[in-house]
Amino acid sequence: GLWTVFTLGGVGSKSAPQLEHCSPLANQSLLLLLVLANLTDAPDTPNPYRQAIITAFSSSNPHAFQINFNSLYTALSEQQKSDQATLLLYMLLHQNGNVRTYVLARTDIENLV
Repeated sequence: GLWTVFTLGGVGSKSAPQLEHCSPLANQSLLLLLVLANLTDAPDTPNPYRQAIITAFSSSNPHAFQINFNSLYTALSEQQKSDQATLLLYMLLHQNGNVRTYVLARTDIENLV
């Protein structure tokens, strides 16, 4: 349907229907997070969702939430066949220094590649 049009006829996302079938709430939540984080910035204020992702998981930020990086890494490496998970990983690697440092310190980085 419409999702196929947005993904260029399903190129690169052959297992996306399987992901939706397994956990549709998780898939829809991930899509919502990606849409909110990629909204354009207003001229006078930055996108608060993008700022939250950039500063999330930071020990210097007193309002940052704690997450187990190992669980995040495992979940992202298991879902690399989905475009959504790959885009989230890309966004975290490029915009969050703590996630980037953790992933680069891993000895099994070939799971992501």
